[in-house]
Amino acid sequence: MYNANYNASKGFTLIEILVAIAIFALIGVASTGVLNSVIDSDQLSTERFAKLEELQRAMLTIERDIMQMSQRSVRVNGEASSVVVSGGEDVLASEAGGLAFVRSGWHNPQMILPRSTLQSVGYRLQDNELQRVYSNYVDNVIGYEPKVRVLLSDIEDFQVSFLTDDQKLEEPEDWEEIYSSETLPLAVSVTITSKTFGEIRREFLVVGAE
Repeated sequence: MYNANYNASKGFTLIEILVAIAIFALIGVASTGVLNSVIDSDQLSTERFAKLEELQRAMLTIERDIMQMSQRSVRVNGEASSVVVSGGEDVLASEAGGLAFVRSGWHNPQMILPRSTLQSVGYRLQDNELQRVYSNYVDNVIGYEPKVRVLLSDIEDFQVSFLTDDQKLEEPEDWEEIYSSETLPLAVSVTITSKTFGEIRREFLVVGAE
């Protein structure tokens, strides 16, 4: 005998199928949203980590140079000068603060290379880039263009200040913002304003200062 109720219960109705499809579609959309969020977060974390590594390398470079400041002046346009450190606005054509000096300890094993172990270096801000300016020789010929290495990008401001009195070590507002002297400062403060990390201030002791 034909059983109508039995045959009707063997499959799903159209409404049930549509509901199931809608549920699976919602699950798929939600899963896609979660996956995209995870991918975006991973990319952001990777970019932040890369910028943090870049910042750490820049700070290590600045620290090495400043700690190796040398009591050595540089000829300016071929003319002798007694100034060993220059810092402040417009130094090295910086769009903010700038810093210029000579450092020692530039590795030259057994003096194989045709240069000394001294190097003229400087720091400046141009086009939102913190640049390290350097040359192979301390005293260069007139018209020589120094080499430029970009340490950091997306930098909004760069300022340098100098400590000449150890009694003011705990008072940053008393540090000198302009410095041009025949003697080395006791310490140098560097303040970098980054779009990513905000304002960062580091203070470095000058080992060769008296």
